[in-house]
Amino acid sequence: MTPSLMHFRPARNWMNDPNGLVFHGGRYHLYFQYNPEGATHGFMSWGHSSSTDLVRWEEHPVAIRYTDEHEIFSGSVVFDEHDTSGLGAAGTPPLVAVFTLADQVARHQAQGIASSLDGGRSWRLYEGNPVLDRGSADFRDPKVFRYSGPAGEYWVMVAVEAVERRVVLYRSDDLKTWAYLSDYGPRGATGGVWECPDLFPLAVDGDPSEVRWVLLISLNPGGIAGGSGTQYVIGFFDGVRFVADEPIPPAAPGEGWENSRVQLEACDWLDHGRDFYAGVTFSGLPDEERILVAWMSNWDYAGLLPVDVGSPQRGAMALARRLSLVRADGRVRLRQEAIGPEVATIVARADVRAEGPVELIGELPDRCRIDVCVRLDGADGFDLNLGDTSIVGYSAAEGILWLDRRLAADTMPDGFASIEQVRIGAHGRIELVIWLDRDAIEVFASGGTRTITDLLPERDDAGASIAGRGGSVLIERFEVGAVRDLVSTGSSADMKGQTA
Repeated sequence: MTPSLMHFRPARNWMNDPNGLVFHGGRYHLYFQYNPEGATHGFMSWGHSSSTDLVRWEEHPVAIRYTDEHEIFSGSVVFDEHDTSGLGAAGTPPLVAVFTLADQVARHQAQGIASSLDGGRSWRLYEGNPVLDRGSADFRDPKVFRYSGPAGEYWVMVAVEAVERRVVLYRSDDLKTWAYLSDYGPRGATGGVWECPDLFPLAVDGDPSEVRWVLLISLNPGGIAGGSGTQYVIGFFDGVRFVADEPIPPAAPGEGWENSRVQLEACDWLDHGRDFYAGVTFSGLPDEERILVAWMSNWDYAGLLPVDVGSPQRGAMALARRLSLVRADGRVRLRQEAIGPEVATIVARADVRAEGPVELIGELPDRCRIDVCVRLDGADGFDLNLGDTSIVGYSAAEGILWLDRRLAADTMPDGFASIEQVRIGAHGRIELVIWLDRDAIEVFASGGTRTITDLLPERDDAGASIAGRGGSVLIERFEVGAVRDLVSTGSSADMKGQTA
């Protein structure tokens, strides 16, 4: 099938959460929530795409299809190298998918498994499903990994009791029989249901002698930017229980916006934009190579986004991101680096002074990477206008970076027009990496410890300009790299992922 451009999306129909991310057989496999019947949410199945570089994705036929009894909700895939499940064949250990069997009529959710012996192309449902049933209506989104530590070696499942805002942990020796370990929550942001958890270790500043565990919890609604969002918690996991480094009480939005904003800012967020949700990481990679993919949309309006009537499709994935832990601002934070397509630099400008608006480029490419370094030379901040759909701004007095996408939002659903913001502190020099698509933007600031991801109305061919706020700014670097044509560049092996 035809590979996609920059941000993966299937050729037709509805897509939401990434599922079953696994690196196996030299390919990154991305399964995802998919409706094979149309461009609205329903008939949930697992779609499938794969890539050799995390950049150019090839779409495959539906991997696990809904049945008369169950929709196939979110989950994960592991390579059962030693065939602990007994689902392999002679000399061929299986891939095992673990997912939520959702009975929408009976309002019941439990966990099931399926196996693949052909590298993830085709799947066989396990006859003994479900393998874990709590008798719950909202027990979902299992992320499974192989744990090895002082407590032993076994499979661990991290799932959620969504409405209770609890992460629940189980262990298994064979992926079929599960025993309860512990739970976490409700803590942190609790203004919506919890979904799509992930738990993984990372070394702080690359030091293998100092390892922390990161717990991801997606939340809808109640995210930092409104609607869907994903918080992260750093702590320790001993094979049984996760304990946060800095325990914080529950923080649900209050009656006053200012009060709830203060509460939510006390939590750590994977992204401060409106459109970065349900992010999970790949299995099958070394611990130090932790790569995440997230759905680029928001449940506030995902089902209302406009579609091409000739080829209806809704839903896209953000660029894959490489994760690491770093010390910043006196504490340990998660750092993200976009793994983007190869670019060709088409313009580079430096030592440009701006107080009033100054044009930086007359026409932005359809898809590009923009590297910006701005020195506040007498100004409080700046406004960087990117075409006709978005403005990236900064105020040193408030220590806030923001993204304003209201410019052309009259063509979008109600509730789409918004300004996103993240506190980055007061600085005399601001460096940004921006990935800009025809209908999306991903902004990386503070060395990747702060990000904002938003969908945009479809851009025209306008250029970019910058203006100082309350004085002049010096543009020390402004480089625009056009994304090469991924469809006509050749085979996947010819493409090289570029890290932001």
